[in-house]
Amino acid sequence: MVRAKMINRILPRAFTSKPCRFSPSSAARPHSSLPQQNESPLPQMPPFDYTPPPYAGPSADEILKKRQEFLNPAVNHLFKQPLNLVDGKMQYLYDDKGRRYLDAFGGIATVACGHCHPVVVNAIVNQTKRLQHATVLYLNPVIANFAEALASKFPGDLKVIFFTNSGTEANELALMMARLYTGYHDVISVRNGYHGNAAGTMAATAQSSYKFNVVQNGVHHAQNPDQYRGIFGSDGAKYARDVDEIITYGTTGRVAGFVAESIQGVGGVLELAPGYLQEVYRIVRKAGGLCIADEVQSGFARTGHFWGYEAHDVVPDIVTMAKGIGNGMPLGAMITTPEVAKVLAERNYLNTFAGNPVCSAAGLAVLEVIKKEKLQENAFTVGSYLKERLTTLKDKYEIIGDVRGRGLLLGVELVTDRQLKTPAKYETLHLMEHMKELGVLMGKAGFFGNVFRITPPLCFTKEDADFLVDVMDHTLSKI
Repeated sequence: MVRAKMINRILPRAFTSKPCRFSPSSAARPHSSLPQQNESPLPQMPPFDYTPPPYAGPSADEILKKRQEFLNPAVNHLFKQPLNLVDGKMQYLYDDKGRRYLDAFGGIATVACGHCHPVVVNAIVNQTKRLQHATVLYLNPVIANFAEALASKFPGDLKVIFFTNSGTEANELALMMARLYTGYHDVISVRNGYHGNAAGTMAATAQSSYKFNVVQNGVHHAQNPDQYRGIFGSDGAKYARDVDEIITYGTTGRVAGFVAESIQGVGGVLELAPGYLQEVYRIVRKAGGLCIADEVQSGFARTGHFWGYEAHDVVPDIVTMAKGIGNGMPLGAMITTPEVAKVLAERNYLNTFAGNPVCSAAGLAVLEVIKKEKLQENAFTVGSYLKERLTTLKDKYEIIGDVRGRGLLLGVELVTDRQLKTPAKYETLHLMEHMKELGVLMGKAGFFGNVFRITPPLCFTKEDADFLVDVMDHTLSKI
């Protein structure tokens, strides 16, 4: 019933050919148009003291044509009329006409400090002027200082860093090292998880839409400890028993390791059931395996903890990271203990670009900004406030089935039937279109594509949170 009403009422608004209520000239200030009679006032975007320089480049249509001819055809765009984004400042993005948008997607949980944060930009520019690239075969202070600073964020003996160019590379390296160190091949990952799109990580990924018909072996996918749709609800111990049974019946009894995200990002911002990781780590280590924490999306203060695994009171053997590590620079990393790390010294291992001086300078600047500007505390405070406000919308609108996540890694799942939990896939797309018209950009996630993925820059404010929720409220009220 909700879906039928949604299609009838939102579809004309989302895909109307009429001009948007925002005019280009209003881009850098709150919208001032008056609502039509009997309509509630439109939400007002918080003021922001920045005006982007005029854009004189090709039009969106010209860029789209080039993209369709010369770029990867597997890459889609979020909206019916693709946005041509040409400028960014902190938590805001600007299109080619100068219109401002609140960025609640953060480049897919990648922009940690804020778009074009001056400290990060200056670090990149200054390093580029001095030395852009040589090779890690030579000494350079930047990569060494960055490795030391990054290692200080981890407990115990986790202190040996391997830099990469992406999260996929970091996870590939982690899986290979677990197998080399233990001498075993079998790895366990979690259904609905995402770890990358190369050979080993594609095998560990457990969503069919991200898997190609190529050889993928050596990975067993355990029941997802999904508190919303999972078969055992929030009982972490019952889900953990599935891992134990996989080891007992599906392997030699010995495994290389276990890999899981602390919060499933691509899978729909799903928090693992309480107690799950603690019990699984115990089971896997008993079977000789290493425990790998994939912190590509949940790391770097996004959840209110510096690392997502900290909320589960565990210490992994290997941690992988990317995205927020460089605020948008192509940078990833893996950290482990000296004992595990030395397994790579048995052969030659080199990554040409990983940890180059420019990316390392950016990463070091990110750590500095997170600390000085208290972005971890901000992620917790603003994220908790935003989650509370989103939960009030759940009480108001039946289409919201669940609100979940930690800090500024939040998900809002939309369903057409709360009892059946029927995914509201098309309604999610229409709502995203309408919210974009009002100035809010969000991502979507989940196996069915029915989850709003809210992962803004960590400089997000309570005023931004209010605007986001007010826009969502206004849009949902049109159902």
